[in-house]
Amino acid sequence: MGKYIVQIGAKFMLVAGLFVSSGCTILFGLLNRAPAGTTFISLCFVVRSIDALGFAAAMTSTFAMAGKIFPNNVATVLGGLEVFTGLGLILGPPLGGWFYQFFGYEVPFMLLGCFVLIMVPFNIYVLPSIEAEPSKDSFLPLITKVKVLLICYSIFTLSAGLGFLDATLSLFAMEKFNLSAGSVGLILLGLSLPYCLASPLMGYITDKYPSTRSWFMVTGGVVTAFGFVMLGPAPFLHIQSQLWLQVFMLGVIGFSLGITVIPMFPEIITCAYENGYDEGLSTLGMVSGLFGAFWSAGMFYGPTVGGLITQHLNFEWAAAVQGGVVLVGALLLAVHYLCQQQSVPKDSRPADENTPLVTD
Repeated sequence: MGKYIVQIGAKFMLVAGLFVSSGCTILFGLLNRAPAGTTFISLCFVVRSIDALGFAAAMTSTFAMAGKIFPNNVATVLGGLEVFTGLGLILGPPLGGWFYQFFGYEVPFMLLGCFVLIMVPFNIYVLPSIEAEPSKDSFLPLITKVKVLLICYSIFTLSAGLGFLDATLSLFAMEKFNLSAGSVGLILLGLSLPYCLASPLMGYITDKYPSTRSWFMVTGGVVTAFGFVMLGPAPFLHIQSQLWLQVFMLGVIGFSLGITVIPMFPEIITCAYENGYDEGLSTLGMVSGLFGAFWSAGMFYGPTVGGLITQHLNFEWAAAVQGGVVLVGALLLAVHYLCQQQSVPKDSRPADENTPLVTD
């Protein structure tokens, strides 16, 4: 979708994506009336797949429009947007659980779908229409750049970690610590609240000091890996699993995710511009689509592979493996940046303001 954002129109893609997603959410709340068995499962797959298309359209256009409207403050704007992502993660589980407990299966989905539907006329009225010329540039030359490929791999590993936690953490906490569903929802605040706090901070810092983006991504990746290894904790550490340690490690993961994820989108945009891509909506759409594609792939991989490891081994080993995957991405980025710095001749590095322009 990112490649054709100019032809479709960024505003139309966002509004249409929200409309499709809202309709699918409402329909999903009515699927309990479908016949049980194969029919129910098939309808779930169809509705969720169409919902995924709407979500992809909305998110791709959102990121691209943010980059177009605020070209000098991309990370700051994305950091602000991720605050609301964190708020959704904070409020979603307890509110959804409360509505489900008192009103049944249908009401949470109906309310959420209607709320998203309200956003359609709001965005039609508020958002500007963006006109742009389509570009002839392609995804393939961009993704073959080593730096972009490594960042995309890191995006994949981080989203896989979130998907893994979403699928397995609640079951592990309920079984290990004998917690109720409501208490597990409170534990998840340890992940989303620090992410809320870190995102706008990292956005502001990395916009003001763009050269720090690379090492924030590396540092955040290493800390995230450490958090996953200690979340269980990993069996080879021989540390007893405790509730306070798990909540603390979720906080570490949440904060380090904010450090790592926020600089990635503007860093890919900068790399695209450095390699001759047009500075316009078309390139922003491609980068946004690329980001979303690897993020979605990770969200599929994480629950699938992490669930299999948890089933055949246990949660502790699955979390450690996830941490190792994230660590590989962070170390590869570190090696690439070190090699890049070594390959730049000293004479080509920018001189400071005290360096004379003319020498004798």
